[in-house]
Amino acid sequence: MPATTRDPAPRITKFTNCRLPRGNQLVEQDLWIDSRSGRILKDQEAFYEFQLSPDQVVDLGGRILAPGLIDVQLNGAYGFDFSVPQSTPEEYEKGLHEVNRELVRTGVTSYLPTVVSSNPEVYWKVLPSLGPSGDHRRAEDGAESLGAHVEGPFISPGRNGVHKVEVLRAAHTFQDIIDCYGADNIPPRSEQTYGAITPPPAATSPIKMITAAPEVGDMMSNIREIVSRGIIYSIGHSDATYEQGLAALDEGATMVTHLFNAMRPFYHRNPGIFGLLGQSEYETEQHSRPYYGVIADGIHLHPTSIKIAFNAHRSGLILVTDAMKLCGLPDGVYEWTNGERIVKRGARLTLEGSDKIAGSSATLIECVNNFRRWAGATTAEAIRAVTEIPARMLGLDGVKGSLDSGADADLVVLGETDDPDAGPILTVDQVWKFGVKVYDAEKE
Repeated sequence: MPATTRDPAPRITKFTNCRLPRGNQLVEQDLWIDSRSGRILKDQEAFYEFQLSPDQVVDLGGRILAPGLIDVQLNGAYGFDFSVPQSTPEEYEKGLHEVNRELVRTGVTSYLPTVVSSNPEVYWKVLPSLGPSGDHRRAEDGAESLGAHVEGPFISPGRNGVHKVEVLRAAHTFQDIIDCYGADNIPPRSEQTYGAITPPPAATSPIKMITAAPEVGDMMSNIREIVSRGIIYSIGHSDATYEQGLAALDEGATMVTHLFNAMRPFYHRNPGIFGLLGQSEYETEQHSRPYYGVIADGIHLHPTSIKIAFNAHRSGLILVTDAMKLCGLPDGVYEWTNGERIVKRGARLTLEGSDKIAGSSATLIECVNNFRRWAGATTAEAIRAVTEIPARMLGLDGVKGSLDSGADADLVVLGETDDPDAGPILTVDQVWKFGVKVYDAEKE
């Protein structure tokens, strides 16, 4: 993926005196990247076989060099809401580009722009701008879209959270889904037959993931069709029982949206959706345990709930922000997409006049720090939850979220400081996109 900037960037960069997350540990190891291809190099091959010499050597002084962070549930940030069409497509895309340039400063190099439950007209207008950024994207553009996450409107009215009930729908046929999102926004069905676990690679189409309640309407009978088109099906905003959750996995669901929130609570005689984490790794021939999102902002979940989920299924936990456009803005009262108002007090967002949680304003690195402290995870495990694991869930293993040779050279340099209240915290010191440095905290 070529990287283009106004000033030519050094082609070959060698990072040294750094620690890389490998598995569940940090390992002292050098890393080579190529800004021309935008990818990570195999260092021994680059030096011995191709006889390449680095154009620059970056001594990180013992800091952590990790893959760029991936957020699979981001509703907006810095005053821009992905669910709100602008007067023209050009104005919408201008706001989107501004978010991308700001977002990369938080360490997020890739994400799924998320559209909440809306009328069909909203999807038709905004989804064409939210698809994967593509091969011609420049490093200086900042964070890139990996495809849209449509959260609703096929969700349970009883588990809607702050999604407006009036726009919720029930799908009976796949045509109902097409009519809602728009035919041009859904990839065609693959001719090849795939199992329920691994969907085919998505065609060039905006939608990457759908969050829907399997028990609403006839959605259960449409999951396999959704997955056959390379779209990830995530169970969420759902009143599904444990048995209905298992049935959804059998049909091809592989993800759970913000575990514990907006779903039937755990009960000892009916564990609900959370019970899916208790399955053995291959409980049946049809499905394995799902991936699941966790909002570790200190508001959506109690720290112990996060620790329980992590201990139940470590390799499936994905940290998400569920952040809204208020992320990065000062405290106050703000208009929301459905005409209601959101109150922002620090990281806490609530629907005005109630205690209903209305998304998050935390950054992903803040969630990483919270998770590392609350769950007792190693630093490498916490990093995996925002890099390797979401990349694998998205079918991008080895392309994103990885430090293996051939992966995109999306990188974040993490420092560590001591907070008197929170203890050691990770900080975003540098961000590299496609092998080009696009953010340096020391120069801000």
